[in-house]
Amino acid sequence: MKALIIDDERLARKELMKLLEEHPSIEVVGEAMNAEEAVNMVNDLNPDLLFLDIQMPGKTGFQLLEELDAVPFVVFTTAYDEFALKAFEVNALDYLLKPIQADRLSETVSKILDKEKSRSAAVRNADKKLGLSDQVFVKDGDRCWFVSLNNVRMFESDGNYIKVYFDANRPMIHKSLNALDEKLDERAFFRASRKHIINLSWVEGIEQWFNGGLMVKLKGGEKVEVSRRQAAKFKDMMSL
Repeated sequence: MKALIIDDERLARKELMKLLEEHPSIEVVGEAMNAEEAVNMVNDLNPDLLFLDIQMPGKTGFQLLEELDAVPFVVFTTAYDEFALKAFEVNALDYLLKPIQADRLSETVSKILDKEKSRSAAVRNADKKLGLSDQVFVKDGDRCWFVSLNNVRMFESDGNYIKVYFDANRPMIHKSLNALDEKLDERAFFRASRKHIINLSWVEGIEQWFNGGLMVKLKGGEKVEVSRRQAAKFKDMMSL
């Protein structure tokens, strides 16, 4: 697995790299000292895993994750255990407290490899669109999550924001639906209307609707109208 270490402390980066030498399954392909460097390196190197410090000069580790379209596996590394709860609220793969201990890192690597085995075998490609096997980072106020796109039922436009539907959550992210639509795999997500993008795997029922449109019921209980303009394409995709 390709890993990127992001930490503003040079010695902390070097210590972690030294510890990772005992784990040949993890290949460190780069290191960054701040979020600005890291964004470009993530896009260029396409790592499978981030060892990410939380408190750094400039942007925090959480702010970095907000800038990424698709988020790799993440292990937070920090000297401040007060961030542990928040890290696990966002479903981070693990959380390592500095100075990192060799045995604790071994536990983390085992988790990483187990997670990798269960992940989709889809080949990672920086140019591919986001599919069901990808995860995104969603932040709304003080709450944040790592969310598998497989669990997102629907995206709903609300002014300059998008409401993300997963589990019982409805966080808002600052992004346009048009921009998001361009990044999602159309085989998995469908632009039902000007206001909605739906996950096709969550479609439970379809009814004829007014003016040649369709009404789609999702497994989460939501009902979404497919515009007449999109109805023909939707029927074709769903083999109706």
